[in-house]
Parts: sequence; structure tokens; C-alpha cells
Amino acid sequence: MNVQVKKLREGAVLPTRGSEKAAGYDLYACLEEAVVIPPHGNVKIGTGLAVAVPDGYFGAVFARSGLAAKQSLRPANCVGVCDADYRGEYIVALHNDGDEPRTVQPGDRIAQLVILPFLSVEFDEVDELDETARGAGGFGSTGK
Repeated sequence: MNVQVKKLREGAVLPTRGSEKAAGYDLYACLEEAVVIPPHGNVKIGTGLAVAVPDGYFGAVFARSGLAAKQSLRPANCVGVCDADYRGEYIVALHNDGDEPRTVQPGDRIAQLVILPFLSVEFDEVDELDETARGAGGFGSTGK
């Protein structure tokens, strides 16, 4: 599948994969200078890219496992959803879960983009739902 990407600013880097079979494509910080994210704070980091995701798909922006484990940085909304009709800049709101300030440098890999299919559904309001063995049990109701 080919996905069109437009560079919006100088210094923008096209998404790349870390390995041939990686599902996620790294997104890079498009910054003029380093940005410090305070402990437990959020900072929006632009990628300098706009992406034309094909109809029937969306761009899912996930944390990079190494960045989360080693630097305590992850997308503030945990998973970003970029709809197929969105043509603006992909921006990642990074959250610092740690107790120390973290610095993001221009060109750092800040998140990963996975293009995923979705089902378009219509919701039908009903008076009753069909019965199941589980019923309304949630939050650990099926085991420890």
C-alpha cells in the first residue's frame, strides 16, 4: 500500500521502520531547538508531516517501547487516532511519566505510526441486548 506524505517544514523526516517486518513506522520530532518536558508534564511535538491515510484505514500513533521504558516518554493520550480525512500536521503530545525533566532533540524518534483498517458501523438503539454468560460483569469479574 502506498501512503502519501507531505513535508510541511524543513527538517521533517519521512516515517521509517526499524526493521523489515516492523509494524510501526517511527515518527521524528521536527523542531528548531531542543524541548524540555517537565516531570509529569505534556508538550506537543510536531513531526512536520501531513499524511493521506487511505479510506477504510486510520493512523494509530503509539509509544515507542524504548522511549517509554528508558525515558518515561509516551503519547499523552496513549494512542492517537488520525482519521483518513485529516490533512493537518501529525503532532504528538508527549507525556513525561518520570520524576526528572526529559529533553527531546530535533530529529529524535518520538512515537510510531501504524496504519490500521477499521469497520464503519451504524449504532442501532434497542430496548434490550442479548444475554451472555458474562452479562454486565467487568473490571476483573472473569478472574484474578
